[in-house]
Amino acid sequence: MADVLNPDAAELAASLNAASDMFASMGFSRLLDADRKAGIVRLEFDALPRFCHSNGQIVQGGFVTAWLDSSMAQAARLHAGRPVGVASLEVKVSFLRRVGPGKVVAEGRVTRMGRRVAFLDASLFDAVSGVLLATASSSALIEDV
Repeated sequence: MADVLNPDAAELAASLNAASDMFASMGFSRLLDADRKAGIVRLEFDALPRFCHSNGQIVQGGFVTAWLDSSMAQAARLHAGRPVGVASLEVKVSFLRRVGPGKVVAEGRVTRMGRRVAFLDASLFDAVSGVLLATASSSALIEDV
């Protein structure tokens, strides 16, 4: 797990550890940063060759979508400040560049959050070059757990 950067990151890291099997299957590498007040979470993923098609050169879009969706959900969970579940109502993804094998960073952000509905957005970057690879926006149902 990531080096703990702040108390928000420590709290989120503990919850990500509880869901480690699911996150591991998506290539989750580590938590980079979390800011409850700003509603921002940064997660690093390994885009593994087994996630790719076209002779192992292009990550299947479902993984890109899952990385973006996960970062948005974690941002909403953290920003809520109470134990909540986050159920995506809709997700729109724009694939801007080819995503190949390597490390990527998904940054999820809360745009606006009410008690029951959140509006979220996310960006996926190449971890080495910082190039923007994909973006997403979502609305989600927030449910107390």
